[in-house]
Amino acid sequence: QVQLVESGGGLVQPGGSLRLSCAASGFIFNWYDMSWYRQAPGKERELVARISSTSRSTNYADSVKGRFTISRDNAENTVYLQMNSLKPEDTAVYYCNSQRPAFRQSYWGQGTQVTVSS
Repeated sequence: QVQLVESGGGLVQPGGSLRLSCAASGFIFNWYDMSWYRQAPGKERELVARISSTSRSTNYADSVKGRFTISRDNAENTVYLQMNSLKPEDTAVYYCNSQRPAFRQSYWGQGTQVTVSS
């Protein structure tokens, strides 16, 4: 059974920090790139950050570059998103995604809510 389970979301004030976690199971974790996406009400889902299967490379949306950091622990089958200097426009449901390079295989978690408000 493939599972991606996000945790760590919540309410935080502007300028604050939050760390999201995604625990994976049911597939060979180190064969897959891992990503975080987010979707706000009335907006399309967008890619926030991506990390390659062995952490060789990362990439970020321009809107979060310098504030967010993606990392992974292949021994624990877990990917993280450290979010600093949060802004109200970061408010969204954040989703964990796995994708095998050069294949169509892709898995999604259920999402975790992040709300940035004073």
